[in-house]
Amino acid sequence: MRIRVRRTGGFAGIERRAEVDTSGRPDAHEWQTLAEEVLTCGRGTPPAGVPDGFGYEITVDGRTVYTADPRLTEAERELVSRVLKEGA
Repeated sequence: MRIRVRRTGGFAGIERRAEVDTSGRPDAHEWQTLAEEVLTCGRGTPPAGVPDGFGYEITVDGRTVYTADPRLTEAERELVSRVLKEGA
């Protein structure tokens, strides 16, 4: 499974991208469960954010959903955080 996160907005307006390929990872099942929950809850269009907040585009194997601060679900927040931390 390939998971990509694109974060835009924020105070400085700097875009950040990261991607994780879960193939062959010992924790692949964890990633898959989290990604499926995010895809189920996610929106098909970018929501209105708040001033200086971040907007997120989350793509899992070609399927994209959107979310924005401060309305991230716990699953969205965890997935975004993990991908931006561990991804390339």
